[in-house]
Amino acid sequence: MDLKDVILGKDAQIDEGVKLGYRTGRKIADHTLRIGDGACIRYGTVIYGGSTIGDKLATGHNVTIREENQIGDGFNVWNCTTIDYGCKIGSNVKIHCNCYVAQFTVIEDNAFMAPGVTIANDIHPGCEFSGKCMRGPHIEEGVEIGVNVTIIPFVRIGAHSVIGSGAVVTKDIPPGSVVVGNPGRVICSIHELKCQSGLTERPYAHVLLHGEEG
Repeated sequence: MDLKDVILGKDAQIDEGVKLGYRTGRKIADHTLRIGDGACIRYGTVIYGGSTIGDKLATGHNVTIREENQIGDGFNVWNCTTIDYGCKIGSNVKIHCNCYVAQFTVIEDNAFMAPGVTIANDIHPGCEFSGKCMRGPHIEEGVEIGVNVTIIPFVRIGAHSVIGSGAVVTKDIPPGSVVVGNPGRVICSIHELKCQSGLTERPYAHVLLHGEEG
């Protein structure tokens, strides 16, 4: 494997058929790819030069991570997911299979995305100025996003919110909200949810939202 312009930490497990440091056609200041210790990168993954990724990266198969991304420790990303360029992703973020994360998206620590999530960043595709105002959503800490959710540009999803399967998020969501439907609407707080399996009464009782006391 050609590791030119790649700085790879120790104890990495890299499958055959992986491409690290793929050179983008965009003009960027630094084409160096930096990956921390303990990475596990599986067959078919392509990671472009120009990104910085922390320790304990784990990819599934056929993952693409574009250039100019800043990604924290413990990033898990599963099969056939694409992280487009210019994103900021925190630590301990988990993104499941067949997801698309558009350019300039912000995802804070401990967020989770189920399979099939699509994140958009272009509010007016085809407009001659769209490239100048392109921006993905901001997903705050601990947000959990269900299967096949769509999130449109510019919105902010508050910390520890839960977005139900198939929802389309079109506006800002307060912290600790439960959102369902198209367009997505808040139906309750996470503290009002009840455990369906009977293992506990309130599955999010441990979560303290801003301003709450333990």
